[in-house]
Amino acid sequence: MASYVDEVANELAAKALEDEARTGDEKIVDQISEILGTSSQTLQESYMTFIRVRRAEKRARTLLASRADKGSAD
Repeated sequence: MASYVDEVANELAAKALEDEARTGDEKIVDQISEILGTSSQTLQESYMTFIRVRRAEKRARTLLASRADKGSAD
């Protein structure tokens, strides 16, 4: 079961990455991280972990989709 900190961090990470994709502003992730770090290092660390996980997941899914597309073209 996820802790409250992880739930909040995951939600904030999702919203930050959505904002980044929508606006093209790559600084939003770092700005939120700084805000969190001033009050809760634990929340900041969890948030950055979820950012990294979500970015890694996106890269992995993109690679898999690309390979699937190449396989279906044969």
